[in-house]
Amino acid sequence: MMPLERLLRALHDGGVRCIVVGGVAARAHGSSRLTDDLDIAYDRSPENLARVVAALAPFQPYLRGAPPGLPFEWSVATLHRGLNFTLSTTLGAIDLLGELTGAGGYEQLRPHTLPVELFGGTHLLLDLPWLIRVKRAAGRPKDLEVVAELEALREEMDAAEEP
Repeated sequence: MMPLERLLRALHDGGVRCIVVGGVAARAHGSSRLTDDLDIAYDRSPENLARVVAALAPFQPYLRGAPPGLPFEWSVATLHRGLNFTLSTTLGAIDLLGELTGAGGYEQLRPHTLPVELFGGTHLLLDLPWLIRVKRAAGRPKDLEVVAELEALREEMDAAEEP
C-alpha cells in the first residue's frame, strides 16, 4: 500500500468526516497529473477534530516546512485554534483544509460530493464542477494548469451523457 493510500485509509478507519479535494480528487476524476500529497476538507466539529488527531497521531504530524525542533503540539486544541494545516507525516504530506478559497468549508462542500471507492474504502470526493471551481479560485499556476485538463474531462463526460 502506497503512503497516500495509507493516509486515506487511516482517515477512513478513524471515522474522520472529510472530503478528498486537490490532486487525488483530480486523479480520481481522470486527470493525468500526479500528486505527492493528500488534500482534504475536514469537518471542524469537536468530535471530528478528535477523530483527525487520533487517526493521524501514529504518523507523527508536523508542520511542513517548519524548522526541525520547532515546538508543535498535535492536539484537538491546535486544530481548533487553526483552520488550514500543511503537514508532513511519516507517510507523506497531507493538507487539512478547514476552508477552501471560493467554496467554504466542509458543510458548504458536502452537497457537491460523490461517494467513490478509493483504496478499498468509500470516500467523499469533491465533484468535478466544484473541483474546477476551487482550483480556479486558488489561482496558483499549478491549479490553473490542471483546470484546463479538468474542463476537458468535464466536456467529455457531458458529451458522453448526451443522447
